[in-house]
Amino acid sequence: MKKILLIGASGTIGQAVAKNLGARHQLITAGRSSGDHRVDLTSDQGVAALLETVGKVDAIVVTAGNLHFGPLAEMTAAQFDIGLQDKLLGQVRVALQGQRWLNDGGSITLTSGVLSVEPIAAGANATAVNAALEGFAAAAAIELPRGIRINVISPTLLTESLATYGPFFPGFETVPAERVALAYQRSVEGAQTGKVYRVM
Repeated sequence: MKKILLIGASGTIGQAVAKNLGARHQLITAGRSSGDHRVDLTSDQGVAALLETVGKVDAIVVTAGNLHFGPLAEMTAAQFDIGLQDKLLGQVRVALQGQRWLNDGGSITLTSGVLSVEPIAAGANATAVNAALEGFAAAAAIELPRGIRINVISPTLLTESLATYGPFFPGFETVPAERVALAYQRSVEGAQTGKVYRVM
């Protein structure tokens, strides 16, 4: 049994991951407004306080992060910065600080998304952020010490989110969150590192 910190457990993916991993491991949840602990991923101090409170763990999983969606012609740098500060730097911040709180052979699992390789209209921020997360993990994997692994899960549109986001993803097939959760299980319980698990 592993001790796992799951950040973003209240979201659609987070709930499915919690159900999957929680069946076999000790799960500690954290989120902006729910979970065992509160955390603001845009705050160095907030992430540090969370990690110090939770203590040593075997795995850290992040399924949280906000993005900005909107037409490129109207997008401002401030709007674009939302995704950079929240989903991108938020997850990178957890990885940078979290490595020190992982036991030997531990793992970090981050979340990107299909838009890293399949851009859509109004999704420039999401594509840039998701692609950057995947690039970060690839580079981090060759430097992490003590057998620590890092992977990224990149799901396509969730079946559960079709009613809300379907119009933005014309012609995309969907996947149920339960199947996406299997990729997180592979990352946490498997042996690979520097990999992007694409769930299409």
